[in-house]
Amino acid sequence: MKTALALTLGALIATQALAHDAQGIQSAKGKTDAAFDLVNTRVFKEGNNLVFEQLVDGKAGSRVPTAKGSFAGAEVFSYVWPTSLDSSAVGFEEKSGILALALTSHPDFDDTPQLDENKDGKKDNDGGLWHSHWVVLTKDENCGPGGLKVRDIPKDAKPKLPATWPGAPIYIDSPGYDLSVEKNAAKIRVPLAAVGFPESFNYDGVTAALKVNADLHNPLLCVSSVYDIASGDLSLPGTWKLKEGK
Repeated sequence: MKTALALTLGALIATQALAHDAQGIQSAKGKTDAAFDLVNTRVFKEGNNLVFEQLVDGKAGSRVPTAKGSFAGAEVFSYVWPTSLDSSAVGFEEKSGILALALTSHPDFDDTPQLDENKDGKKDNDGGLWHSHWVVLTKDENCGPGGLKVRDIPKDAKPKLPATWPGAPIYIDSPGYDLSVEKNAAKIRVPLAAVGFPESFNYDGVTAALKVNADLHNPLLCVSSVYDIASGDLSLPGTWKLKEGK
């Protein structure tokens, strides 16, 4: 398992590959737990949606965190697509950090207060089900040397946030996109309109665990472990272009 040290801000904004590969980012298998062992990461157009897809060596979504019974110290498992899109593309303050799409599971808390994913009439007990987020990632040495966190919102600060921000004091959005976690594929379908019809952007794929600070203060949510990185070096080599639709 790679440590959070591998997820550095510098690596995330490293020189991006100019080549466009419609097949996405191919990854060697056998380096981590099969549920998080990436073999292919891609973004493609399907109707009016952008489909963010990760294929793994095993069954996608088959591993979820063990419930601890409290928000403090809770674990989050995630399939993440770091992008070169500006944070303002989905409603955050511009140039706030690395905008990443994430598919997450965390049974100890619910951060989709506008949604009732399990359809039981309650909107506060669905955190263990896989669901989508936009997050803004920034470097924070308090998460370990070279570590990353979901950007915190300081007390009394009022940054620009998406309409579906769940109220947590971090740069996170709970857009409720259509998704699927079936067989070896984890997918999120993002309406093109939701990201402002970009001409092009770069992306990568990461499978990782995050952890809520046991003291519930800044940094609130750190990347704690990295299972796999599609490119191997977070160089964002995947390219999607609007004209090609791939």
